[in-house]
Amino acid sequence: MSMPSIRPLALAALLPLLGACASSGSSTAASSPVPELKPGVPAGYLGRDLPDSLALLPAPPAPGSAAFANDEAVHAAAQRLRDTPRYAQATRDADLSFPAASDNFACALGVPIDAQATPRLYMLLRRTMVDAGLGTYGAKNQYQRVRPFMLHEEHTCLARDEEALRKDGSYPSGHTAIGWTWAMVLTQVAPARANALLARGRQFGESRLVCNAHWQSDVLEGRAVASGVFAKLQGNADFLADVAAARKEVAARQAAGATPTGCETEAAALATPVPGVL
Repeated sequence: MSMPSIRPLALAALLPLLGACASSGSSTAASSPVPELKPGVPAGYLGRDLPDSLALLPAPPAPGSAAFANDEAVHAAAQRLRDTPRYAQATRDADLSFPAASDNFACALGVPIDAQATPRLYMLLRRTMVDAGLGTYGAKNQYQRVRPFMLHEEHTCLARDEEALRKDGSYPSGHTAIGWTWAMVLTQVAPARANALLARGRQFGESRLVCNAHWQSDVLEGRAVASGVFAKLQGNADFLADVAAARKEVAARQAAGATPTGCETEAAALATPVPGVL
């Protein structure tokens, strides 16, 4: 299977997010040097050996189809959550810069995630973010689907991102692919936390509906891409070594009684379902 080209916009969008923590001590004492996209910015584990989302996914729903009618119905329902705690959580989930992004999975994991106390876990999330995000671009490049906020002349929960989003296809959802990949990776690190982590991964993708950045079908197929990325990662020795190291870090933090903050607020916000979501 030939690998589709990756649009420069994909890397351009990811580099600032990954580089945000380049000076925070997150270049860990790994078993081998971490490859970089540029100085201080880690590469993914898979390189160009990514699942081909164009080959994996069907075309997005066509206007006038039953599937698109469902997309529109979920969009309308999700927009009724504006100015609620669920919308505030969706806004937090939209931020893929570090350490904000990893903080969003700390409550589900049960321990704080940071570059100092859990450096291998922190790097694991940064590197798998690249793999999951870039894994969506075969289909994104091909279909260039218009996002719901664009079609309806509305706004998203992060106005600063809208200019970039307008140039980046909606299908499939990159945020969802990243969040679902993280949920599965963290479950591999901490299997006892699987239920909480997988639920959080699902909610992370659903936040894109609340933020008006994606359609329901974008989110569903973002999970499909994530599953392909996660399967590919199982054959990568560096990834498996980092999972093993991260598992030890989490166990040490649990033994030390370290707990994340803000979990009651997060749980209360996420208790509100997105009506009609699949």
